[in-house]
Amino acid sequence: MPAVTVENLLVLPRVTEPAREAERPVIKITTAPSGLEGEGFPVRRAFAGVDLALLDPFIHMDQMGEVEYAAGEPKGTPWHPHRGFETVTYMIDGVFRHQDSNGGGGLITNGDTQWMTAGGGILHIEEPPEDLVASGGLFHGFQLWVNLPRALKMTQPRYQDIRAESVALLTSADGGALLRVIAGSVDGHDGPGITHTPITLVHATVSPGARVRLPWRPDFNALGYVLAGSGTVGPDARPVRVGQLAVFGPGGSLTIAGDSVMEGPAKSLDILLLGGEPIREPVAAYGPFVMNTREELAQAFEDFQKGRLGTIPAQPASQTLPKDPHPGHDVL
Repeated sequence: MPAVTVENLLVLPRVTEPAREAERPVIKITTAPSGLEGEGFPVRRAFAGVDLALLDPFIHMDQMGEVEYAAGEPKGTPWHPHRGFETVTYMIDGVFRHQDSNGGGGLITNGDTQWMTAGGGILHIEEPPEDLVASGGLFHGFQLWVNLPRALKMTQPRYQDIRAESVALLTSADGGALLRVIAGSVDGHDGPGITHTPITLVHATVSPGARVRLPWRPDFNALGYVLAGSGTVGPDARPVRVGQLAVFGPGGSLTIAGDSVMEGPAKSLDILLLGGEPIREPVAAYGPFVMNTREELAQAFEDFQKGRLGTIPAQPASQTLPKDPHPGHDVL
């Protein structure tokens, strides 16, 4: 699991361990079921069984792989639409290619992130490049869906290509963990991702026996999904392993620790830490659309069927998007 690594963690800025902030308790641990996505690549449904109120502002997350493909086996998704939210695709191993109807796109690999704001409507495709299909190889990453508030559902689409070398790299107070800040802020250190909905996204690699205690915004929710290895979370040291999600309760800090002896082949605990400011609006989600009402969902399907959510080849969004259904709100 390469992503971004450094040989000597002690050269990195250290996160100050919170002194007075209450530790967030763990209120729920779930195990992600397996499924297939797109043209048939394996995923774990990270948020399955968790109430949307606890996830808010997040909607959906798939762990893609980890899988070792033989030659000819790598798969992706066909062209498909989205409206009303943002997709965040983070590649840990392997290569994925993105194209969209707004002109965004490129290759991501080994710690790169693609951040696509679907907004009022977009078509996109995600697939392995031809040389990877021919050769096969390791494939591992995740895709996260971040909701947009009502006022921004119909915002113009946007694409961000976040290279691995641009993420903020930190270490824990004991120097035993590598913290990659992709978006948001940790202890005053900002990640490169630009978000409409305020969130924090961190990929932490915790060495065996190491302990991490991070400051966490009290007004954000907090989730931890284990990508590899095993360890404990929360002040009561609840055990977690690969494929499990920890949902934290209220407080101002998060505690994570790596097992002294890892479960499975992993050499460390890799955990994705997510938090965001809850939107607290009605959610009507079906297939590729996340809106506020059933009527807006029906409109999204109609707009897609009539070609209003984008064209191929790419055409500027301002020429394809329907009018804002909430004219009383400002749209970026």
